[in-house]
Amino acid sequence: MNVEESLGLDGVVKRFDHVSWAVGDIRDALPLVELLGGRFYQGADHARNSFRWVQFRLPLGMLEIMSPLGAESFLHKFLRERGEGLHHLTFEVADLSDAVRIAEEKGFRVTGLNFSEQWSEAFLHPRTTNGVLIQLAQWEEDIWVGYTLEEVLAGLSVDAS
Repeated sequence: MNVEESLGLDGVVKRFDHVSWAVGDIRDALPLVELLGGRFYQGADHARNSFRWVQFRLPLGMLEIMSPLGAESFLHKFLRERGEGLHHLTFEVADLSDAVRIAEEKGFRVTGLNFSEQWSEAFLHPRTTNGVLIQLAQWEEDIWVGYTLEEVLAGLSVDAS
């Protein structure tokens, strides 16, 4: 394989967006975010999957921190089995349908397809990506901007996608 001539998702991937970190309680991670110079950007409670996510802008990227909102959350199981740490890497794509088609053609296992109006996503399964969960996503910019960190942590911003 010649990576210099790869035709994979080139032209479909717009940019690397963020690293997502799974924790038991977002508040416990805030001192490290502050140390790294993170500035609150946006966040919400994901009602359907029972987890809270908060994003922070860093000098050269973005960090997302996620925590479960109940025992039924996939994150609760993730934390129980693996502990806190890296959950996934997110890449923004221009066209999620094209990205999924190309990934499948290249032999990657695609899971978690969600084609909702504001936020569409798919995941490349870690068994086919050398152990790292990759999220491919397409969305409208700044959907959840407008809340403060305190409002997000109080559960006032809800993502219904």
